[in-house]
Amino acid sequence: MPAKKKHPVLHTAVILALLGGSAYLTVELRKDEQAKAPAVQAVTDTPLLESSTGQKGGKQTWERLKNPERSVLRGEAGQVLATFTDGARTATLKGPSRTFTEPANTKSRVVTEDWVRLMPEPWRKGAEREKWFKDWFKEFYGSEEDDVFAFAFQYLEGAPVKKDDEGIAYAGDANFGPINPNGSEGNDLRDELSDFYDYLGIPYTFRDGVTQQPETRRARSVDCSGFQRLVWGYRSRYPLMSSDKSGDGLPRTANGMARSDVGTDIIPLKGVGAADRPTSIDVLQPGDLVFFKLDARTNQRLDHVGMYMGHDTDGHMIFVSSREEVNGPTIGDKGGTSRLDGNGYYASTLRSAKRL
Repeated sequence: MPAKKKHPVLHTAVILALLGGSAYLTVELRKDEQAKAPAVQAVTDTPLLESSTGQKGGKQTWERLKNPERSVLRGEAGQVLATFTDGARTATLKGPSRTFTEPANTKSRVVTEDWVRLMPEPWRKGAEREKWFKDWFKEFYGSEEDDVFAFAFQYLEGAPVKKDDEGIAYAGDANFGPINPNGSEGNDLRDELSDFYDYLGIPYTFRDGVTQQPETRRARSVDCSGFQRLVWGYRSRYPLMSSDKSGDGLPRTANGMARSDVGTDIIPLKGVGAADRPTSIDVLQPGDLVFFKLDARTNQRLDHVGMYMGHDTDGHMIFVSSREEVNGPTIGDKGGTSRLDGNGYYASTLRSAKRL
């Protein structure tokens, strides 16, 4: 008697059901991962108009302001369209509104129309009449090309990996540093000294001819100053020093940056003691580097640097930095809320600020 035939239709249905269940779980896992990922959402507002001079924004007027010395471009209704500070290459331009979030570590939401970009030259009084500026402004005012803020958020927890044409992963979730074998929870758990070339995993030759080699154990890691050098230097092309003492550009450490001659001091450094906390921080502008004194063991050295982003939807002044507690770049709350206002951990340890 011949054996009974199997039922391929039934087997196929079972397999499809299993595959369907697997796909559902995969989608749900992806949804969960995406829910925790940092988000930058561009929202286009009222279209920008062309003025009679060929610039965007309708009729425009220039105004000079002090403390710090700067030039402000205003629209026909008197609104600020852009700000340029003497001695600094950083320009803050108004553009489409964006919302920055980091669901994994904070409920803060920064909604801003500020786009922070680097000009090819430091600003000086009257530069609005110079060809280099007119060419640059025409290209970038109203542009939605990635700016400094967008670069920074490409390294927060859950950020997707991006690779260049040579296969080098230049963006994606960054760590603060490798585990410190002699550290403990709340006490140097992770090693510092991870610079941008460690994150990239490639040797880097600086303008002074010094070549630094990456350490394998520091791959995909940047400490607080390394993060700023990654965003401002490697991504935005601001010149970088090979150390705090060698080269031309942004120094290696937070202390070196704060005490250097680069850019313009917005909140001058008076000292590192509790009495040296700035009495007013209203002068801060999105994109400014902010410097902190966190660790008494570092004596007179400033030991943390972040970048001011502006106010969140609750009115707090938010900054982004790479921190040990979160193990990487964050605007989050773990280990101290990322606020400059009030009397919290970071607000009380803020000591100075600089505009590159």
